[in-house]
Amino acid sequence: METDPLVLKEIKPALTGYLREALALLGRSPFPDDDAIHDIRVLMKRQRATVRLIRPLIDEVSYNREYIAGREVGRMLSSWRETSVLRKTVRELRKENPELFSKLKDNEKVREMLRKPYSSWEKAAEKSSYIKTIGTQLTRALYRVRFLTLDNTDLKLLSGGLERNYLIAARAYLDCRNNPKQSLIHEFRKKSKTFLYQLWFFRPLNLSAIKALEKKLDSLTQNLGKFNDLAQIREQTGYSYQPDNDPVMDELAIVIRDKQERYLSKVWPDAYRIFRPGNMLHDLPGFKSLPERLATE
Repeated sequence: METDPLVLKEIKPALTGYLREALALLGRSPFPDDDAIHDIRVLMKRQRATVRLIRPLIDEVSYNREYIAGREVGRMLSSWRETSVLRKTVRELRKENPELFSKLKDNEKVREMLRKPYSSWEKAAEKSSYIKTIGTQLTRALYRVRFLTLDNTDLKLLSGGLERNYLIAARAYLDCRNNPKQSLIHEFRKKSKTFLYQLWFFRPLNLSAIKALEKKLDSLTQNLGKFNDLAQIREQTGYSYQPDNDPVMDELAIVIRDKQERYLSKVWPDAYRIFRPGNMLHDLPGFKSLPERLATE
């Protein structure tokens, strides 16, 4: 008995949607708020993940141009977003550890992280210039999508692209599991997010199983993000363990480390099940029928 041909979610409308939504968020007010900046950056991550997925379907010049466009928009917004997240994370720590933070009330580095950024006319002009540049980048990218030829959404090519990105994430998992330093954990988070955003296009293969896999990956990357936010606080304080340190700074470092370890304890079980050494894409829930489907395409 022949199986019906598998039709993945359409890529071109998705790319168009990410860019249009980002432009709408950007134009909602003179300066986008923290939530809008976060949402635009997520949309750009989805755009880049999609461009990575379709790399086998487009020429290298188009791939580089579209990927760099999404990356540059994300970079231009990154410093605004990171400042906001840093302040929010420090406030949460202060709420959980009031006695510790009462001892840190005169610490200028901690006070600086808690302080709202001062908005001068100069800063406003700088932001306005950035917003204009970002809007131009998004508008041009949206125009170029119209001319991308994506009619040949070959299942073998796209599943091959998905598997390559899965294996990249699996390698990043193994790297940081063997050497759990901040930079490698951050890299694992980025590669996992790319794989997560690409999975959406494959939902027609097995909707319930792939949505469940997306949910696990989303939780995993959220916890890795919280780990990274705490690492940024530690870095901003300039902390380095020395025998003659201020005990209050040692205590802050331990509080941060304990919280980071709690987040990682939630990450590793699912990370192992998804990215365990030797696994291939077709070993994941929702993809077990993929080899058979590819054979019939």
